[in-house]
Amino acid sequence: MSRRRGIMSDHFKEELAKELGFYDTVQRDGWGGITARDAGNMVKRAVQMAEESLQKDKV
Repeated sequence: MSRRRGIMSDHFKEELAKELGFYDTVQRDGWGGITARDAGNMVKRAVQMAEESLQKDKV
């Protein structure tokens, strides 16, 4: 089975984890150590940031 390449860069994911408060878990346990809720919040925040960026581009 092939692994899919992630859409978000590792740096961006790390910055989101820091912002959302679970970067220490990522450092200690890797990405597999975060909860599904944390992963969902990370995706939600990334989408929010993308939407904000698109709004700025329209102006």
